[in-house]
Amino acid sequence: MQTQLKVIKADGTVEEYLHTKVMGTVNNALGRIGQADTDVAEQFAEVVTFFLYDQENRHSVTSSEVLSMIKVVLAATGYEKAAVALSEHHFERMLKRSRIEVVCADVQDLADAEFLVGAEEPDSRCRWNKSRIVEDLTGRYDLCRQTARMIAGMVEEKIFSMGITLVPSSLIKQLVLGDAATVLRAQEQLQTA
Repeated sequence: MQTQLKVIKADGTVEEYLHTKVMGTVNNALGRIGQADTDVAEQFAEVVTFFLYDQENRHSVTSSEVLSMIKVVLAATGYEKAAVALSEHHFERMLKRSRIEVVCADVQDLADAEFLVGAEEPDSRCRWNKSRIVEDLTGRYDLCRQTARMIAGMVEEKIFSMGITLVPSSLIKQLVLGDAATVLRAQEQLQTA
């Protein structure tokens, strides 16, 4: 019996390998070129999963290795444009993350907003890192890592869509609370259904 493969994320955290996550990534890449197809995505995810589990004594893989493997499968099967779109999407997200800073501020009124603009002290700023949300949700609130990562991903998408580069910590807290409530409510409904 094979052990569950672990994925080492870019931030150093480790999570279980999920075949469905690979399938989603492939389908999203295909969707970026107007060819989303869950059947094709499932087949390609099977190839990636088989390759990873077929290697002897392999217990972990980095997320960048999984991404590279997906791009190779796409390119080798005639979906070069999807592989390029996936690379562009990945680098776009890295660029957005590098440009966003979190400012330790509780913005309540205009005076607080003025502080936000003038917050030049290095101690009051830090780079955006959705893993901090995950660690907070798993450590302080005992949520499972997968649920915490989902919530952090939802918050990150909202921050990206706002197009702002200075994000007050109070805004992040509100977004986390809202998305956590949504996810927990959905989980509760699934359990009672």
